[in-house]
Amino acid sequence: MALYEHVFIARQDVSQQQVEALTEQYSNILKEQGGSVSKTEYWGLRNLAFKVKKNRKGHYTLMNIDAPHAAVAEMERQMGISDDVIRFLTVRVEEHEAEPSAMMQSRGDRGDRGDRGGRFGDRGDRGDRGDRGSRFGDRDRGPRRERDENSDGGNE
Repeated sequence: MALYEHVFIARQDVSQQQVEALTEQYSNILKEQGGSVSKTEYWGLRNLAFKVKKNRKGHYTLMNIDAPHAAVAEMERQMGISDDVIRFLTVRVEEHEAEPSAMMQSRGDRGDRGDRGGRFGDRGDRGDRGDRGSRFGDRDRGPRRERDENSDGGNE
């Protein structure tokens, strides 16, 4: 059987208990077809990057699945029919992660942002950039024409 990571997003106006019921329902579909769910994680109610079916937020849930393709296809078909699921994504993986996903780890433990420096990272350590020359390169733009006070802007 193949290993999959599956994330689905439920509507913002359903409760957490309803999301857990949906997770159980889809897990049962997989079990009936010979598959199993090794881990589920509820990531909570999170903001969406853009409106999806008139929702600005959604309940995110991750499922680590070990099932045949037909079982995953049936689960995705059922999710497509459901009004409560607004998006889902299934990705085939070589192996499942043993530790909690990056979404479940606390921000302090991730380590990828702690030593970046200020707001713009390490831009302050660029060193001497030397004489960069003219802004316009080697072009000789010539003197700028002054405007005549008595002129009407070129309409003579």
